Amino acid sequence: MDNATLQRIKQRYGIVGNHEGLNRAIDIALKIAPVDLSVLIMGENGVGKEIFPRIIHDASLRRGKKYLAVNCGAIPEGTIDSELFGHEKGAFTGAVESREGYFAAASGGTLFLDEVGELPLSTQARLLRVLETGEFIPVGSSTVKRTDVRIVAATNVDMGKAIREGRFREDLFYRLNAVTVNIPPLRERGTDAVLLFKKFALEMSEKYKMPPIRLDDEAARLLAAYDWPGNVRQLKNLAENMSVTSEARDIHADTLRDYLTRGHTGTNIVPTGETTAGTHRYDEEREAIFQLIFELRRDLNELKHIVTAHRLPVDTTTVHDEQQKTPAALTGGRPTRPHHFGNDETTIQDAEEIKDNDEPAETATTQRLEDLERRSIKDTLAATAGNRRMAAARLGISERTLYRKIKEYGLDS
Repeated sequence: MDNATLQRIKQRYGIVGNHEGLNRAIDIALKIAPVDLSVLIMGENGVGKEIFPRIIHDASLRRGKKYLAVNCGAIPEGTIDSELFGHEKGAFTGAVESREGYFAAASGGTLFLDEVGELPLSTQARLLRVLETGEFIPVGSSTVKRTDVRIVAATNVDMGKAIREGRFREDLFYRLNAVTVNIPPLRERGTDAVLLFKKFALEMSEKYKMPPIRLDDEAARLLAAYDWPGNVRQLKNLAENMSVTSEARDIHADTLRDYLTRGHTGTNIVPTGETTAGTHRYDEEREAIFQLIFELRRDLNELKHIVTAHRLPVDTTTVHDEQQKTPAALTGGRPTRPHHFGNDETTIQDAEEIKDNDEPAETATTQRLEDLERRSIKDTLAATAGNRRMAAARLGISERTLYRKIKEYGLDS
């Protein structure tokens, strides 16, 4: 692709930067646009993945048709099939009328599935059928419908790991991954960060009629060396924040360092190519504690289910009698004994007594974990300036789970 075409595309879609990986991604997007293949866009949160499906659609033969974008991670698991494939009247509680889904609405055009790695396995199976046959069945219907839609998907998930862990279907991955467009993270783009900062600062200046902020040479080097865990989105937030709150219009390194520390996201500022030996990473410990809180909460819920299952009424006499009737061939010649819980000295009855005696302690522990979980979510949202996608990534949970927790703890006000 010639340089004139490249610059025209960048100007049209507001893309700033000269990094080779970025230019390569734009080139691939334009080359595969006329070819009606599925495309998978890979990249970290905040790198600007949402721009490339639009480039592909606008340069394709479908450019005069509909373009719809869907964030799969933001739709609750219970309604995502209805959102994508539609539903019939009465298919579930609240379905007072029939509704077409995104696949029907986008027929003839392009459907962008953002965060496709967050899809439930049941939905993945239905998506695979659409990709293979162009057919789908709305929720609550027995009628097969057809759609002619091009799929462009994006994810920040490590798909290889997700496949190995059974969270994503391998056959669906290969269907989506006919062509891959990789978007480089901002930390690899060097001085592109400085160009982006100038762009965002100028936009704020023009929008709110204020003098633009400018970086001196040392501040520019510091900006280019920063790790940017939130990528372009984080940089934009920083530029907008500084444009509004900084009294000085000429930004020095100390001022920039202060703002980066205030908006701390768990990444130390180090010069390119250097490491800070012996630095104590309190941010990493804090993230580990957050992860531990969520794991403890899950373990506690699982333990409660196990204990509840063992508290079902059991006629131990009958159990003992039935066990005495068990043929020795089925027990390896060993005498059978009542089921034990925990260790060889605790029977089901003992477990029930322990559960009853420890009920207040368990309730108190649950309450403490809920308080810690609520506080960790609140602190993480504050640290990411309310960016829920970044907060979910830092907490190690999906965006869907984070949305549910925010609502559960009343943090959405």
